[in-house]
Amino acid sequence: MNAQKGFTLIELMIVVAIIGILAAIAIPAYQDYTVRTQVSEGLSLSSGLKTAVGDFYSTKGVWPVDNAEAVCGVTPAPANCTVGAAATDNRGNYVSQVAVDNGNIVVSYSKTAPQKANADVDGKFLTLRPGVDNAKNITWVCGTATAPSNLTMATAPSNATNVESRYLPASCKI
Repeated sequence: MNAQKGFTLIELMIVVAIIGILAAIAIPAYQDYTVRTQVSEGLSLSSGLKTAVGDFYSTKGVWPVDNAEAVCGVTPAPANCTVGAAATDNRGNYVSQVAVDNGNIVVSYSKTAPQKANADVDGKFLTLRPGVDNAKNITWVCGTATAPSNLTMATAPSNATNVESRYLPASCKI
């Protein structure tokens, strides 16, 4: 009697089918993960401006109009205050600029060189909106999240969040 060596054709076809099914599930999930990572870069880059906007509001009682006013205290920025005074000073691998717009922080994503954002977020914006409560504590509301009713929010920015909610961090969609 001859002993069977190797796999039969049907066994190989089953293995290929299983690999195909796993790939069909894993690849889209990984693509969503990479886009969410790109969106989170904007939150990291905005952290310095959040501090500057908060300090400006705490000192002057009004929201800064732009990056220069938030970082330097006045607009236009004086010659001795240049770091971070322009929206394009705050850019990353996927973020083309982080701009202050009447206290709101607007993160812009781009795939135009040198940025390499995914097409799903190219040309999209993520807005961080500051609000203050009666005790003058500043709370940041991210993306499409609803602001708590006890906050007085900064005026609406010229660019609202238009990044798809599936790509936003959990704190930005509550």
